[in-house]
Amino acid sequence: MTVTAQTAAARPAVARRPILVAASVCLLSFAAFWAAQRAADVSMIDLMVYRAEGETVRAGGDLYAMRATEANLPTTYPPFAALLFTPLTLLGVPEMRALATVANLLLVVALVRLSLRLVGRESATAVLLAAALAVWCEPVWTTLRYGQVNLLLATAVLWDLTRREGHRWAGAGIGLAAAMKLTPALFALFLLITGLVRARGALRGRTRNPWLRQAATAAGVFLAATAASAAVLPYDSHRYWTRMIFEAGRVGHAEDTANQSLRGVLARLLHTGDPGGWWAVAAGLTTVVGVTVAVRAELRGERAGAVVACAVTALLVSPVSWSHHWVWCVPVVLFLAARGRAGAAAVTGAVFCSYAPWWVPHGPGRLELAQGVGQMTLSALYPLAALAVLCTVCGPVRPWRTSRSA
Repeated sequence: MTVTAQTAAARPAVARRPILVAASVCLLSFAAFWAAQRAADVSMIDLMVYRAEGETVRAGGDLYAMRATEANLPTTYPPFAALLFTPLTLLGVPEMRALATVANLLLVVALVRLSLRLVGRESATAVLLAAALAVWCEPVWTTLRYGQVNLLLATAVLWDLTRREGHRWAGAGIGLAAAMKLTPALFALFLLITGLVRARGALRGRTRNPWLRQAATAAGVFLAATAASAAVLPYDSHRYWTRMIFEAGRVGHAEDTANQSLRGVLARLLHTGDPGGWWAVAAGLTTVVGVTVAVRAELRGERAGAVVACAVTALLVSPVSWSHHWVWCVPVVLFLAARGRAGAAAVTGAVFCSYAPWWVPHGPGRLELAQGVGQMTLSALYPLAALAVLCTVCGPVRPWRTSRSA
């Protein structure tokens, strides 16, 4: 074999080396993460609530009268979610916890992959290395600590928003996510408004409008899932949609340091458990501004900016956005990096890896109502980062590629 032939034969092995190294780093990171979670004796308390919801459905009990775990936690999701949780009752608790951990770790990889696809930087090596880092940020750590579904919801939404234009099922992920937990519905509103604005341009010869189709698919899937759950759980569905949906206090105290929404920030700032009208005004204005920013970014071809703007807006205006809901920090940081804002990406990543909300007094006794300025600032870092992201999306557009291909 000639030297040239030997060199050519060696190239595939060399080309595979970065992927193998990245895979090894990712596996080591995940193994260390698993060991750290076991050492911390994580409760996976929310997963236990999900299991209790599934047991209540199977027993024909009152879903919204149910209380689970030593913390006496209630059901807060729509009835459709409880139907999805029924398979959890078929497993033993240890097996359920292990399976949920493995599934969430795989979802970390999926979320990173879709985020990199969104910003046009997808590669196997980048996915594995970014996933190895992302698993240690506070929202992801806490999601796995509690056994939460945030990674699943974010992945479902990003699956929709990274499909090729005209994909038959684009919108279904948003619809299912909204049927399970209402906050993702803002993405459907974003698509609807974008489609309506674009429809005005049809008079000038622009007739393609995938946004309206995607919004219609999301709405149809949401309604179908909600109707199916109403057929199976009529009493619980009536009770949720006529009463429970309006009782934000069932989720927890507004001022809790883990509540990283505008409502939580205002509750701590005003030293009250009910910011009332102040929050309504702030949430309304933020919704208008955030959706406008997202629509404008989408119409100028900046899909990644539109998605992260819509995501952080949804987290800001939700009555309660626990710190683990902010798994959207993963696409946010990757968006900033892809846009050439390395410094902003590093600072934002540091914010979400700092665990800062837990540095302040918290726990029984509603200690957050007596926070000082410094403590309130630490308790508001996630919303402040979100507002900075909205400003970034509004900024001058730089040439960079976005990808919507499957």
